[in-house]
Formats: sequence, C-alpha cells, structure tokens
Amino acid sequence: MKNNKQQLLLKQTDKKLELFKDLKATVVPTKGWINTFRTTLKMSLRQLGSRLNIATQSTKEIEEREANGTITLNSLRDVANAMDMQLVYSFVSKHESLEQMVEKRANEIVMRTNSTMTLEDQKILRKESKKPLRKKRMRLKMKCQNIYGTNY
Repeated sequence: MKNNKQQLLLKQTDKKLELFKDLKATVVPTKGWINTFRTTLKMSLRQLGSRLNIATQSTKEIEEREANGTITLNSLRDVANAMDMQLVYSFVSKHESLEQMVEKRANEIVMRTNSTMTLEDQKILRKESKKPLRKKRMRLKMKCQNIYGTNY
C-alpha cells in the first residue's frame, strides 16, 4: 500500500513539474529579473522603491542581491507584488522525470553494494547477479525515502 502511494506521489509531482521543463533552458539575465522587468516597464528605481515603501538605495540593493543570488523569497515576492506580478518558483529535475532520478540513485546504490561485496569476496556469480540486484533496485525505488541519506 505504501509503495503504491509513493509511486502515485512521484507521478503526480512529475506531472506538476512538467509545466516547468521548458524553463530549464531559460538564461537568467546578468542583472537579474527585477532589473530586467523594471527597465522594460520604464520604471525608475525611485518609482519601484516608492511602490515598495523603501528608499531608492534600498531598491538598488534589492536588485544587487537578486543578481548576486542572496535575495530572499519574501523580497522577491514583495517586488513582484509591487510590479503587479506574481512570484512563481519551482525545482526542475536534471533528469527526464523524478522517477528516472530515483531509478538512477537506486542503481548507484546497487552498483556500490555490488562493488563492496566484490571487494569483500562475496561477489554474486555473474548469471546469479542480475536477479538479486534487480530486486534490490526495485526495493530501493519503492522505498524511495532513504536513497539520498545513505552512503552505501
């Protein structure tokens, strides 16, 4: 039952992330999105600062923090609201899907386990090896929970 729930959760999350896949190729502007939108809208630092109820210098610092990667989500949300926009953020998998990412990690663990067993002279014979390794991979995929917190 738990495995089915995990599989369903993986599929549902993958479906949600599908919307963001095309954004992988998006290049973030050097000066950041705030500066890009502000200048595109022909809004001065003073005008944006006024909408945020902060000084012009503080507005400039917000743009700099975004460009440096040190801005907070709350600050981004505030700026988005001030520009009559909405902040949307997400993680995008480096793989085709979360399921593929889990499979890759499970496979790494299985291969490391197999290597360790080989070093300890407990190597499974070649024709016998596929079945136990496949079973272990499937168990890891189904569990999913510990595949990132272990050093197998």
